Amino acid sequence: MKADDIRKMSPEERLKKLNELREELMKLRLKAEAGTLDNPGKIRAIRKTIARILTIMREEELKKQRGEKKS
Repeated sequence: MKADDIRKMSPEERLKKLNELREELMKLRLKAEAGTLDNPGKIRAIRKTIARILTIMREEELKKQRGEKKS
């Protein structure tokens, strides 16, 4: 998922997507442990997407704080 797509989401949608990705990551890690994982690169992609979502959430939080300080 691209950063532009994440920025277009509402905060609620981002949280929902974040939870879904974390659950999927947990399932993939269990499969990897069992040795039945088809695509190990998917774990890396999900981790990066989670990081993107968290980064964008933090950026928006900081923007909000800066706006309050200027007022």
